[in-house]
Amino acid sequence: MIQTIKKAWAIPELRKKIVFTALILLIFRIGNAIPVPYVDTKLLGDYLSQMSTTVLGLYDVMSGGAFASATVFALGVQPYINSSIIIQLLTIAIPPLERLAREGGEEGKKKIQSITRYATVAIAILQGWGYYALMKNASILTNTGVWAALVIIISFIAGSSFVMWMGEQVTEFGVGNGISITLFAGILARIPSMVSGMKDGIQRWSAINAGTLTAETLTSAGYTEAQAQAYLNGALAPWSIALLVIGMLALIAFIVFINDAERRIPVQYAKRQVGRKMYGGQSSTLPMKVNMSGVLPIIFAQSIASLPITIWTFIGIPAEGTVSRSIYDAIDTKSVIYMVVYFIMIIGFSYFYSSIQFNPVEIANNLKKQGGFIPGFRPGQPTVQFIQKVLNRITMFGAIYLGIVAICPLIVGKIIDNSSLAIGGTSVIIVVGVALETVKALENQMLMRQYKGFLE
Repeated sequence: MIQTIKKAWAIPELRKKIVFTALILLIFRIGNAIPVPYVDTKLLGDYLSQMSTTVLGLYDVMSGGAFASATVFALGVQPYINSSIIIQLLTIAIPPLERLAREGGEEGKKKIQSITRYATVAIAILQGWGYYALMKNASILTNTGVWAALVIIISFIAGSSFVMWMGEQVTEFGVGNGISITLFAGILARIPSMVSGMKDGIQRWSAINAGTLTAETLTSAGYTEAQAQAYLNGALAPWSIALLVIGMLALIAFIVFINDAERRIPVQYAKRQVGRKMYGGQSSTLPMKVNMSGVLPIIFAQSIASLPITIWTFIGIPAEGTVSRSIYDAIDTKSVIYMVVYFIMIIGFSYFYSSIQFNPVEIANNLKKQGGFIPGFRPGQPTVQFIQKVLNRITMFGAIYLGIVAICPLIVGKIIDNSSLAIGGTSVIIVVGVALETVKALENQMLMRQYKGFLE
C-alpha cells in the first residue's frame, strides 16, 4: 500500500489528485470541529455516552465523533447513504426508474444522481429536525426559541449537503470514492480518542480495584445512577488491551482475506464467423464476490435491531427489580437475544442485497446474447438455476462472515464487561474495505497512464 502511494506521488497528475483529496479531508475535519450555536456540548456528550450502543452511537461513529459534539457536519454522510440505498431499492420497485437506470446510459445515471441529491436534502431535513427535537427534549439546548431552532436545523442540513458535495468532488477530481473516503477519514479520526479512552479505562479499573472509585463516590459527586454505572462500565483491565489488539489484527487479516475472495465460474464462448474472420472460441470466467453487499447489511441490521432499546432509552430506563427492567435487560445490546436477532438480520439483509445487485436471469441472458455458455449447462433456464445455486451458497458464506465480524466485538465486550466495542466490527470493515478500494483505484490510474504513454 505504501509503495503504491509512493509510486502514485511520483506522477504529477496523480499527485494533484492526492493533494486535492487531502485538502477536502482537511476541510471535512475543520467542519467537524465547528459546533452549531445554542447547544451545550458537554451535556450532549454525557447524554450520548449513555446511548453509545444504540443507533445514535452508530451515527456518531459514521460522523467521526461530530454527532456527539453537534458540529456543522454532525449528520455527516448518513443522509446521502440512506438516500442512495432508498433510490437503489426504488429502481427495482418502480419500472420507470428501472428503465432509466438500465437503458438511460450516461444521461440516465445523471438523472438518478440528481434524484439522489434531492432525496439527501429531504432526509437531512428530517434527521436535522429529529436531532433538534432530541436535544430539546433532553434539555441540552441553551435557547429553545424559533430562531434558535431554525439556525440549528439549517446548519445541520447545510453541513450534510456540503459533505455530499465534497464527496462528489473527490470522486470526480480526487482519488477513489469520495463518500467512502469521507467515512474512512471520520472513523480514523476517532483513533486518538479511542487510545485515550483505553488509558482512561485502565485508570478506572485501577481505581475500582483500589476501592477509591465506587458507585457511591460517583453519585455523591453529582452523577446520576445511570451515569455512574456507565462510567464504571468504561473500566478496562490491562490484559483486555492485549486481547483487543490481537483480536483487531486477526479481524483485519480476516477481512482482507475475504474482501478479495471470489468464486469464478468458467465461461466458454462459441466460435462464430463474421465475413472471412472467425471470432470467439476463447474461455473466460464469471467472478462472483463472496461479500457482494459490503457493510450495508451490518448497518441496517444494527439500526433496526437496536431501535427498540433506543426508543425505550428515550422514554426512560425502568427501575431496578421491575418486570420492565427485566425485559429491557433481555433486549439490551449486550444481551444474548440481541446478538442472535442481530446475526439473523445480517444474514437476511445479505441475501436481500445480493438479490438486488446480482440478477442470475440478466446474467444468463447476457451470456446467451454474447454466445457464451457455462460448460455442462445449456443456455437459458439451466444456466439461471446454476448461477442462482452458486449465488445462494456464496451469499450464505458472505453473510456468516459479516455476522462473525459484527458479533465478535460484542462477545469480547461482554467478556471484558465493556459495551464500547459494539460498533467496532462495522468500523473495521469500512476502514479496511475503503483502504483496499483506494489502493486499487490508484493502481488502476497508474496502469491507465502507462498504457497512455505507450500509445503516445
